[in-house]
Amino acid sequence: MALLSFGRQAANTGSRLWFPLSRSLSCSSSVQQSWTDSCEQPVELPEGPVFSRSSIGTFFQDKPLLKNPFLEDALLRSYLRRHLPSRDVEEDLTKFGERIVEEIDALGLDCEENPPRLKHFDAWGRRVDRILTCPAWARMKEISAEEGLVAAGYERRYGEWSRVYQMSKIFLYAPSAGLYTCPLAMTDGAAKVIESLGGASSVEEAFQRLTSRDPKRFWTSGQWMTERKGGSDVASGTETVAWPQDNGTYKLQGFKWFTSATDADMTLTLARIPDKDGHTKQGSGGLSLFYAEVRDGQGDLNSIEVQRLKEKLGTRQMPTAELLLHGLPAHLISVEGRGVASIANMLTLTRIHNTVSAVASMRRIIQMSREYATKRFVFGKFLKDHPLHVQTMARMEVETRAAFLLMMEVCHLLGREEGGVASGMELHLLRLLTTVAKLYTGKQAVAVVSEGLECFGGQGYIEDTGLPRMLRDAQVLSIWEGTTNILALDVLRCISKTSGQVLDSFFADVKMKTLGVAAGHALLPAVGAVNGALSGLGEFMRSAVRRPPAVMEMAARDLAYSLARVYMGALLINHACWDEASPADVYAALRWCEQDLCPVVTKDARGNYDPKTEAMDSALVYEGSSVET
Repeated sequence: MALLSFGRQAANTGSRLWFPLSRSLSCSSSVQQSWTDSCEQPVELPEGPVFSRSSIGTFFQDKPLLKNPFLEDALLRSYLRRHLPSRDVEEDLTKFGERIVEEIDALGLDCEENPPRLKHFDAWGRRVDRILTCPAWARMKEISAEEGLVAAGYERRYGEWSRVYQMSKIFLYAPSAGLYTCPLAMTDGAAKVIESLGGASSVEEAFQRLTSRDPKRFWTSGQWMTERKGGSDVASGTETVAWPQDNGTYKLQGFKWFTSATDADMTLTLARIPDKDGHTKQGSGGLSLFYAEVRDGQGDLNSIEVQRLKEKLGTRQMPTAELLLHGLPAHLISVEGRGVASIANMLTLTRIHNTVSAVASMRRIIQMSREYATKRFVFGKFLKDHPLHVQTMARMEVETRAAFLLMMEVCHLLGREEGGVASGMELHLLRLLTTVAKLYTGKQAVAVVSEGLECFGGQGYIEDTGLPRMLRDAQVLSIWEGTTNILALDVLRCISKTSGQVLDSFFADVKMKTLGVAAGHALLPAVGAVNGALSGLGEFMRSAVRRPPAVMEMAARDLAYSLARVYMGALLINHACWDEASPADVYAALRWCEQDLCPVVTKDARGNYDPKTEAMDSALVYEGSSVET
């Protein structure tokens, strides 16, 4: 009571008080004296009770602010200046960057805070299976149409650079999009498939809607491939049956285990057509591709039951569901039995989108980290002035720059292929690098974003900063559209199917990209590292043909990593040779090439792929386990 009385009295005596030190402190005499001196000075008090703010103090850390992501990205701007020097593009991306800051980022946060939910029944007990999403999710769809985030890839206003322009916008959009980039990826993939198949009359309107800039006409597409028995193994895991109808259409019966962006307007899906006896052909040769509209004219689901929404680690903003198809009307759009081959173009697009999202997440965490480093004052100076902290961010930046250039190279190759100007070598590179880029950047994103969270200390672990969501969402990037090992094996298939021609194209292009370095240039150590890695890689591949097939399977992941690192090194060198390159461009190339660019050679020399290693790996993993091996 005495303390409270003193507080009331103090509050009524004006704003200046004397606080003599009346008790000893358990600290050094010098600290005691300092404390005594400070306490014997007049203290300015705010109006109101003396202890009104004592529970929280008066210091609040300034938060990092999102600034225009286009204007903040020196590498993106210099890349476009070099390859697509268009005033229209620069103005559009600048304007879009402002829209991201002023409108889109808040919508993305709203999508995170208000995830989709499933309503099975209406008030009268009727099964309705409505997936309810927040208004911000619907607004994202409108913005995607208005900004031409899919349309730009098909209008081809900038010729072979049209995909670079389109993906530049998605690159800026992705970290703020509330995962709306996922339905856009599948929409882009569906449009690509329909375009490549010649645009049958049954899907002509769908294509126009998928590529529309009119929010009232724009459609998104699902991609319903995964079933209970199969993930990437659609050939043996697909059980859905397509029953022929008298009018030439089909009705699909089956269960789809993973359907992302389930609120889409249409979908492409695989199914097996039975013969006259009701039997289906197994394997990939029995799969055909179908187009279906998700809802009927009244807006109700088209003979689809939503079993449940998936509870996921991340990507919670987007509905992912298990679906029972019990007579879904569908149109056959591929040649019968050629369904897997027909979705190859879709996989190319969705894997490129995956790469874009991965690199975008890396760029965003660095932008936020470096902004925060100018505001966080600790141990006597700002984080930006602590050499170790800046070194850590620099290493993140090198990873991101290498990933960005690989991403853009693949986008440009796609643009050349679609424009009909790609050479045979470039087509081989597109096939190989699409897989390699998705594989490597997916792993990079998890590592870089995780490191980025540490740049915020404990705040990086706090949900309402929005930072943990970035790490959760990044984890899907190494899983969706093929895990790392699945894609590594796809690299082997790519090499085998082309009789090694993709590797010939790879080696030739790496050499070509590093030719512009003159004698005495600061980049020579990086060129030497790339050439040395390339030589070692060539020797490994030549020796591989004489070794058991199991050796290449065990080496597949390290081989894919080696291809990625070598090619990224060549791209960094090539960009740093540009007349308008900055010292930072040169420094990034040198730093990248200091690492082991060809781990497959290093690990082969250590015996990692010897035949006996397989048994030893198994014994190591299952030691002490009740599982028999």
